[in-house]
Amino acid sequence: MNSMTGAGGLITGGVDAHTDTHDAAALDEQGRLLGVRTFATTPDGNRALLAWLERFGRVGVIGVESTGSYAAGLVRYLRSRDIDVVEVNRPHAHTRRRRGKSDPIDAEMAARQALAGHATAVPKRTDGIVEAIRHLRLARDSAVKARTAAFNQLTEIVVTTPDELRQHLDQRKSTRGKAALCARLRPDLERLHEPQHAAKLALRSLARRVAELDREIAALDQRLAPLVATAAPRTTQLLAVSTGHTGQLLITAGENIERLHSDGAFAALCGASPIPVSSGRRDRYRINHGSDRDANRTLHMIAVCRLRYCQRTRAYAQRRLAEGKTKREIIRCLKRYIARELFHTLSADLADLDRPAPSRAAPAIAVSINCGAGPIGRNRRRA
Repeated sequence: MNSMTGAGGLITGGVDAHTDTHDAAALDEQGRLLGVRTFATTPDGNRALLAWLERFGRVGVIGVESTGSYAAGLVRYLRSRDIDVVEVNRPHAHTRRRRGKSDPIDAEMAARQALAGHATAVPKRTDGIVEAIRHLRLARDSAVKARTAAFNQLTEIVVTTPDELRQHLDQRKSTRGKAALCARLRPDLERLHEPQHAAKLALRSLARRVAELDREIAALDQRLAPLVATAAPRTTQLLAVSTGHTGQLLITAGENIERLHSDGAFAALCGASPIPVSSGRRDRYRINHGSDRDANRTLHMIAVCRLRYCQRTRAYAQRRLAEGKTKREIIRCLKRYIARELFHTLSADLADLDRPAPSRAAPAIAVSINCGAGPIGRNRRRA
């Protein structure tokens, strides 16, 4: 599109990101559209995009769609140049009904959301240890899903195998035990036209796939453990918080956890913030269904484990039961307390990543929260 000449004032940018191209729009302080242009998703394209915006004046803020995927490289470049970036959602359906749908329109709408102050979310950092943990966890999660699919398929094939082979495999009751027997099967490759030998080959293939995926998952766990311990040493020492739980919560919060203004914002991000559903004489809350469900599952597993092994948490549950709360409501309360505890420990851990290591190992901020079952106390100590 043709570009208007800027007056040299404060410029607000908007970017609609895609795989191969980024569409950028520029607005002046009064909201007038100065121009729209398309750039390649390459380092040279990122530099050209910023240079084009700076032709109109000083860049104040840029609203970007898909900051965690298509625009991740662009956001890293803009931050390296000290440009303020905010994350925007796609245009509302009402806007698309009135204006239509195109990449230039989406870029303009992103700029207008940033200019109006509707878009205030700070994108996650993707240039640190938390991003490295995310990459390894993605590979691990896909391996776990593939292993589960292989186990399910092995179980289904065993059900339909010939009686003799099925009787042999029924010596083991567990699925993993059956997989161990299947790995030692010896099909006759010259008689694959017979169902028994074809089943043996299929079962052996699935069993070996499971074994290979077991080795892959173990190798990834071995690499993840020191990374998570380095990023969040305090959090991994909490009761019922494993390396996997900590890794997921680090990914949910992001390395720049200061973008979350309070533990309530972190709880909302994890789906642990209470939503009122009161009516008449009923006064109750429900869980927040919109959020990171993986983080919510992590909080749920921590709460269940503490209910089993933490005496203080069990006493808290008994007290709330006596007050008339259901078990589901008690777990929701615990998840909110646990989210508060984890937010403070993660904040302290991630703050230590950005400061040089002190000569004496003493945390600047120590947070003590007992399983979400009692009052929360903060003990501050100067290093």
